[in-house]
Amino acid sequence: MPLPSILHNRLRLPVVGAPMFIVSTPRLVIAQCRAGIVGAFPALNARPAAQLDDWLAEIGETLAADARARPDVKIAPFAVNQIVHASNDRLEHDVRACVKHRVPIVITSLRPPAEVVAAVHSYGGLVFHDVISVRHAEKAAAQGVDGIIAVCAGAGGHAGLLSPFALVKEIRSIFPGTILLSGAMSTGADVLAALALGADLAYLGTRFIATEEANASAAYKQMLIDSTAADIVYTPLFSGVAGNYLRGSVAQTGLDPDALPHADKSQMNFGAGGTAERKAWKDIWSAGQSVSGIDSAPALATLVDTMEREYREALARVASPAPDYSIAQESSAP
Repeated sequence: MPLPSILHNRLRLPVVGAPMFIVSTPRLVIAQCRAGIVGAFPALNARPAAQLDDWLAEIGETLAADARARPDVKIAPFAVNQIVHASNDRLEHDVRACVKHRVPIVITSLRPPAEVVAAVHSYGGLVFHDVISVRHAEKAAAQGVDGIIAVCAGAGGHAGLLSPFALVKEIRSIFPGTILLSGAMSTGADVLAALALGADLAYLGTRFIATEEANASAAYKQMLIDSTAADIVYTPLFSGVAGNYLRGSVAQTGLDPDALPHADKSQMNFGAGGTAERKAWKDIWSAGQSVSGIDSAPALATLVDTMEREYREALARVASPAPDYSIAQESSAP
């Protein structure tokens, strides 16, 4: 489907930067929006709760000033993630702050977000909801969300196990709105592939941790560079919901990544960032299989420049005349 009007003519690439616990702060979000992709952060990153008002004012005022000063530059809108779960005792407060500042896009996670949808739609904002199955997508669609994020195999953080080939197709069959695809993407060519699968936007997180603006330690960024897809551990231990984490960060806390205990879902607390003594994502570092494509930690603007070039190069490749496979088949016939 066409992109929502709020994104028309405001993107250099059809990319949303996923909101990442601890990592995403106004510095990263502003850099992403200035580079022409949607920047996002979890409301719970602003601590104490009163800081959320300051962050929303800073981001909104900075981007508005940029738009006035550089009317010919594509400056993307920003988004805030809300955890719709009983353990998040800040939800009502944080949604009120988003309404006050008329946040353009609100990304919701976990429970179907009926009350959040009503609040955000009251001022014309959009709600995107993340899911790992078509069953969850159906519930979100019934609540009137504007977009559904298909969190597929290989995504960082709380990820699903389905292939994007399967999940995007199934969601499209029951949902006419915007579809965002998440899972193991790190390059502009990956973004183009997401569109070819039927998504409207690519949803990337891990790749943006390895940037100068991300609120992550040098050791975290270096581990992303040094890791491969085989170094990703999928477990529900650290938050009660299955997610992907860096094997090295699990091991350096004294745990055996290949023999992790079972999680107690009844004790999960998303507001606190996890259940275990070793917290996700402070001690146990989240990452997706897209680490396979990370070899540096540049400035955000430099990375987006590279991704745009990769996107255009990939587009040129697929637009070139295709090989005549029928000739190859005939020549191989006995």
